[in-house]
Amino acid sequence: MMENQGASVVITHHILDGKQPQYEKWLDEIIPITRHSEGFIDLQIVRPIPDLTFVYTVIIRFDTINHLKNWMESEDRKELIGKASPFFRKNDHYQIRSGLDFLFTGENEGNKVPVRWKQFLATWSAIFPLSVLIPALIIPVLRFFAIPANHYSDGLINSGIIVFLMVFAVMPYYTRLIRKWLYK
Repeated sequence: MMENQGASVVITHHILDGKQPQYEKWLDEIIPITRHSEGFIDLQIVRPIPDLTFVYTVIIRFDTINHLKNWMESEDRKELIGKASPFFRKNDHYQIRSGLDFLFTGENEGNKVPVRWKQFLATWSAIFPLSVLIPALIIPVLRFFAIPANHYSDGLINSGIIVFLMVFAVMPYYTRLIRKWLYK
């Protein structure tokens, strides 16, 4: 793995019923500390759907895998995880991946990651149709709701939807579909 290609961690926390407010308060405590860690780039939190799901997914990106590992294994994080563990239905679970590797790690493949050129072709073949389809669907909806045309805000909305779909909807199923070729 190359040191300078960036690294991501996908953390899932299954929260006990009724403990979401305490968990949200805990997030307010850990996020600023995470943001001040060496090499931090950004983070996203995918919150559960109220009264339907109870899983929080946190995606954190660092500039190097070493900086990410330093944060994940830090005493600050260990202490804060200990503080939040009474809210967890399951233990703190996470996967560290460099670059976009986390998109290509299937449950049945363990830690095996496909070669980069196959990752490129698979990602490109999934993004291309979305990059054509999503703007064709979203732009008319934005104009219908009288949201003024703006190249930057339109691009922000479209790319956000595309990335969300890639990470949570398309790639998990697409990589299963092309698994034989991908991991061959």
